[in-house]
Amino acid sequence: MDASRMDDDKVEDIEIRLLLEALYRRYHYDFRNYAQASIKRRLRQARERLGLDTLSALQDRLLRDPAMASHLLRYLTVQVSDFFRDPSYFRAIREKVVPHLRTYPSLKVWIAGCSTGEELYSFSILFREEGLADRTLFYATDINQEALDAAARGIYSLDRIAAFTENHRLSGGKSSLSDYYTTGYGGAVFDKSLRERVVFSDHSLVTDAVFSEVQLISCRNVMIYFDKDLQDRAVGLFSDSLSRSGFLGLGSKENLTFSSHRDDFVEFVREEKLYQRRRS
Repeated sequence: MDASRMDDDKVEDIEIRLLLEALYRRYHYDFRNYAQASIKRRLRQARERLGLDTLSALQDRLLRDPAMASHLLRYLTVQVSDFFRDPSYFRAIREKVVPHLRTYPSLKVWIAGCSTGEELYSFSILFREEGLADRTLFYATDINQEALDAAARGIYSLDRIAAFTENHRLSGGKSSLSDYYTTGYGGAVFDKSLRERVVFSDHSLVTDAVFSEVQLISCRNVMIYFDKDLQDRAVGLFSDSLSRSGFLGLGSKENLTFSSHRDDFVEFVREEKLYQRRRS
């Protein structure tokens, strides 16, 4: 790598640090400890699509135009999911976790990083099929308000429904997915009863605190974008939020191995990254 290229990279690294600091100080979204390679890639993409020459120019727009914060979040947060994504995970929830949850008179479930709602509706359908829906309150949280608004609408493109339906079947579904939606507005509109016991809320794993005691947390494919310190903070937050013997589900590439809170948990279903909070 020549000296000029090295200088350009150093300048870009400084720009990234300053831009993320500006985002935090101006709008209280904290990406300063997210995995650097991922952040750099996403900010470059945002700069290019916005037609800006430098990240400093993007920072200037961000500080002066509040709408730019919401726009930038589309690039910095991951909005990719499916109904019953990784069906074996949901099958494990159904077959291994649900029998324990049946022992509670009431349940609270936290879907952390719910994005546009696919995982939330998957759990809502699963809990209805297992007879737990009427005693369960779901918390669906994300830092991206636009994603939360989309989740609250519950409308998904028709060309995605075939994959959703197959995932539901593979997860051990006890009904037809078509029982839960109608077609309209150019898409599949999921029944509003699926979100009657859902609280949609803006919540950051980076800066916010515990807000309720819950029996199940599902936070999948979120922490892979955090650095080690931020991962540790999130796991500590989950530990503090879970009731004794509560359950935590992570993404396929995530684990608790290097967390200082790992001893708060025992592996419950190793291959599906399901953990159980210790009793003490």
